[in-house]
Amino acid sequence: MKPLFLNPPTFEDFDGGAGARYQASREVTSFWFPGWLTYPAGMIEGSRVVDAPVQRLDLDACLDIAKEYDMVVMYTSTPTLAIDVETARRVKAQKPGTVTVLTGPHVSILPEESLKFAAGAVDIVCRGEFDYSTKELCEGKPWDEVEGISFMKDGKVVHTKDRAPIADLDALPFASQIYQRDLPIDEYVIPHFRHPYVSIYASRGCPSRCIYCLWPQTFSGRTLRKRSPENVYEEVKWIKENLPHVKDISFDDDTFTADKQHAIAIARLIKPLNVSWVINARANCDYETLKELRDAGMHHVVVGYESGNEQILKNIKKGVTKAQAIEFTKNCKKLGITVHGAFVLGLPGESRETIKETIAYAIDLDLTSIQVSLASPYPGTEFYQMAKENGWIASDSFLDETGHQKCVINYPDLTNQEIFDAVELFYNKFYFRPRYIARSIFSMLVDSQMRRKLLKEGAQYLSYMRKRKQAAC
Repeated sequence: MKPLFLNPPTFEDFDGGAGARYQASREVTSFWFPGWLTYPAGMIEGSRVVDAPVQRLDLDACLDIAKEYDMVVMYTSTPTLAIDVETARRVKAQKPGTVTVLTGPHVSILPEESLKFAAGAVDIVCRGEFDYSTKELCEGKPWDEVEGISFMKDGKVVHTKDRAPIADLDALPFASQIYQRDLPIDEYVIPHFRHPYVSIYASRGCPSRCIYCLWPQTFSGRTLRKRSPENVYEEVKWIKENLPHVKDISFDDDTFTADKQHAIAIARLIKPLNVSWVINARANCDYETLKELRDAGMHHVVVGYESGNEQILKNIKKGVTKAQAIEFTKNCKKLGITVHGAFVLGLPGESRETIKETIAYAIDLDLTSIQVSLASPYPGTEFYQMAKENGWIASDSFLDETGHQKCVINYPDLTNQEIFDAVELFYNKFYFRPRYIARSIFSMLVDSQMRRKLLKEGAQYLSYMRKRKQAAC
């Protein structure tokens, strides 16, 4: 079978789907590459990857493309499941013989419920990594012999044997080659990355125990599996030679620095290539490792600080203390590494006082940029189980009608509306302080690219806030 790997159409500026980093529309446009879809696509002849949100394709346009394929594989998420099932239903309606497949964390955790919800629209769900599952399906292997899938047969759900996580990541194709083949690279934007950029993985899985983090608990696992440094080097070299206009390479691993020796080995190999790159890191990475990476071209880190309250950090099993995070941030500044800090409001133990504490903490850290998320208890996570047992979940809908994130956590002494309102307060307190404004103005004066970026982000943010206020009225 000839497969279409589809990140289906959804809400405007939806920064998730196959990229999977933030499952909602954002206040500032951001788009991650659909890396998960590219690996199996690179192994199957006649495949194609379509990223509808980025390519600005509506459902009718996707349906026209789907007519040419025998199988449509879609990456879905908890917030977009209903929309994605409807897309599958339309695919089946126009060409009933098309095999429709759903992948991603939600269906991995709830395969039976997902199949029943999507009855008649979805043939198969893949549980966990779907690279080889979809390859074997396209090769004609009988469904009941393909590991890691679930499907309906005679009115009952059949679950095949679990598929072991992929051990040999070097055997997978280069995601970047499929980006070049199928996708408009210049349309992918992360505001705090140099543009244009591409994202790749040097590993899969994360050994950390954070209770809220979706992918290690539901999809990629908590066992760290690594590509060889030599294999990573070869892809970086290919990017440099074949995508010379790319200004940043993002290592989108859950934690690039989880194995420091592996990270250093990659850095030493790619250093002579003289490329610019970005990583996801934990705020306990030591100075020496950061320096090695910086000297090899790493200039920017994305870091989950989450909260400024020590007890909340313990509650969520973060495994990083405030003291470690403060030291890490100081080290980054010494080395000239910029930091994008991620914070989450509404985690277990949150109160009005801890929200103030976290805002003050972010201001004291004086990070280059931040993002503030609402705590979301996705099925399959320890946080979801905790929230369900304690009656903290106020709604099953994670998004509003425009695709923006809603706060579904409601504590006895802190309402979901208070947590939601605190996000805007957080942004305003951080970005509209004199020191940050002065630094931004200076950047605008000395750097034309930074000037364009800041003006665009500012306009988008103000437009977003106006829409939110209108919706509230």
